[in-house]
Amino acid sequence: MSGESVADYDTEVQIRTAAFAFLNSLVTRLGGIVRLEDVSRFECMGERMSLLDPQRGIRKPRQLLAALSIRTVHSPDPYARPYADDIGTDGYLRYKWRGTDPSHAENRALRDAMTLRLPLIWFQGVGPGAYVPIYPVWMVAEEASLHQFVVALDAAQLEEWDDPGPRRVAEESARYEPETVNRRLHQPVFRARVILAYQRQCALCRLRHVELLDAAHIRGDAEGGQPIIPNGIAMCKIHHAAFDTDIIGVRPDYVVQVRKDVLDETDGPVLTHALQGLHGAKIHVPASVAARPDLQFLDERYARFLRAS
Repeated sequence: MSGESVADYDTEVQIRTAAFAFLNSLVTRLGGIVRLEDVSRFECMGERMSLLDPQRGIRKPRQLLAALSIRTVHSPDPYARPYADDIGTDGYLRYKWRGTDPSHAENRALRDAMTLRLPLIWFQGVGPGAYVPIYPVWMVAEEASLHQFVVALDAAQLEEWDDPGPRRVAEESARYEPETVNRRLHQPVFRARVILAYQRQCALCRLRHVELLDAAHIRGDAEGGQPIIPNGIAMCKIHHAAFDTDIIGVRPDYVVQVRKDVLDETDGPVLTHALQGLHGAKIHVPASVAARPDLQFLDERYARFLRAS
């Protein structure tokens, strides 16, 4: 491959497909959280091609026709609700231009991706140097007066934008967040931010396999829970399930309680060590006080546990 753009649509698609396959393997192995050094190892057609630019928000490798990825920086505020202000009333995400010059090379690269309907990767910053890759996404329109592009998060949104039919448009005073935005963006970003705040370990058993960790909501979506770090606790999958079904509860002083009927059961070593052995122990919490579980949320959730008991 030469140092020039491939200038060939089919090859362009082939490279992007290979990049997505590379990310699939990487995300599975690393539990969904990647770093620059991880995504810099992508190779295609005998040449290495980093998928992320650490200095710029928009990445266009010299070999490609159009932008390959975009990046959103990490917010250190644990109470920040990721991307709340980036969702339009139509349910589509927005991504800002580089500066205000429409002819800037990076803006042209995004415009080319939009015109050719080429899929991109969106690297969402979740910690210092840590990202959750959301892919494929598409630039579907440009709002030049606002210096931004409209982003479809999946093929269904892309198809709906191109052929809207009876598309639901929310009133300007209300924010419309479809399931797509929550599933493709909020959930993985929330999970990653919580796991990083808890130093990549379960708060209850200290398991450190990120691929086996979740972010357990304290206040659920149905109760108005937001995807912010103080509304989450990093838990392995078994403890997350036990927490969600009120087999275990966490008091506002961070002490774990196990439901009495479960404490009285006799079973194998999983019950004994993974559940009963936690009764009365304190969870591990983040070093940052601001990132620790919100005490009001914990109090509400513990009251639910007591009712289930």
